[in-house]
Amino acid sequence: MTNKSHEADVAFIKALAELLRENDLTELQVKRDYAEDDSLNVRVSRQFPAAPVAPMQMAAPAPMAAAAPAAAAPAAAATPAEDPASHPGAVTSPMVGTAYLSPEPGASGFISVGQQVSEGDTLLIVEAMKTMNHIPAPKSGTVKRILVEDGAAVEFGSPLVIVE
Repeated sequence: MTNKSHEADVAFIKALAELLRENDLTELQVKRDYAEDDSLNVRVSRQFPAAPVAPMQMAAPAPMAAAAPAAAAPAAAATPAEDPASHPGAVTSPMVGTAYLSPEPGASGFISVGQQVSEGDTLLIVEAMKTMNHIPAPKSGTVKRILVEDGAAVEFGSPLVIVE
């Protein structure tokens, strides 16, 4: 009976790894409870060679300066001390997934730089495992920066937007 349970767990882990690969996720964590004192905790992860870092660095300068995007990119790389995640108005991703700035392809975005938002307004969507998760504004304020591009992969804790 232990061997049968072991085979089922192995199949479950392989299915999770397949979900990870099919959906271009970097990490997936699941807890499966069998009985009061029996559970299975699984964390499946993979790393992309510098792929998760590049979209975050390239996305930050785009909304800041439309006139000189090429000059803004080296400036952002030259000041690594300015971490958007440490900004008090940073809205971070609650999960691993894909960020979408509009409700559907071709539609206007939920927010734009300089726009006033109220607490609870949808800032963007993070898709995780085919589920669209609306990311609300944690407070009222002005959108100062949009740190992700539409369709970009995001990690748990990645800064998405700065609202002041």
